[in-house]
Amino acid sequence: MSASTAKTLRVTQIRSGIGLPRDQRQTVRALGIKRMHDTVEQIDTPAVRGMLHKVRHLVKVEEI
Repeated sequence: MSASTAKTLRVTQIRSGIGLPRDQRQTVRALGIKRMHDTVEQIDTPAVRGMLHKVRHLVKVEEI
């Protein structure tokens, strides 16, 4: 599947990672999100879906 035909996900951080386990904060950072209300676009892969599942309480995900 080429990058032009792959689905894209728009991920926005909606809750702070303060006080949460380090692995969850690192997962948000690995997604490319640097601060609250920061939005990034990620290609929809199983690895990205797994990361989003881990921090689903911190982010909002939209399929585009």
